[in-house]
Amino acid sequence: MVYRIFTEKKKSLAQEAKSLLENINTLLQIDSVKSVRVINRYDAENIDEKLFDYAVKTVFSEPQLDETYKELDLDADEVFATEYLPGQFDQRADSAAQCIQLISCGERPTVRTAKVYMLYGSPSKEELQKIKHYVINPVEAREASLEKPKT
Repeated sequence: MVYRIFTEKKKSLAQEAKSLLENINTLLQIDSVKSVRVINRYDAENIDEKLFDYAVKTVFSEPQLDETYKELDLDADEVFATEYLPGQFDQRADSAAQCIQLISCGERPTVRTAKVYMLYGSPSKEELQKIKHYVINPVEAREASLEKPKT
């Protein structure tokens, strides 16, 4: 079974989201985007539910800095996710898998990560494509599905 958790820096600490919004507004000169949220998504397999719940508070997030969600409220005007291409090294996923293995003293689980971008405002289709082109480096990443995988 695949377990999924979303983590996001608390609003006052969300520097990555603030920086991306500033770059969208200044570098890309798109002023229709008023707010941005950047959320880390973790999918873990080959792990039991009790260990996963423990890892949410110790591996996937820092409770004093992050908000965690089992489901995302997709209330944004535009939502897309990015993930590393197959074969590209994902430091975040590898570190999480190693930490869980150390905690459990068992087998290393399979962990996949993605970043979910939620844009608030009214970007046009062309502006959304410019933003995606800015965010997604095609050499190492691609747009990811928002659906939860079966495996």
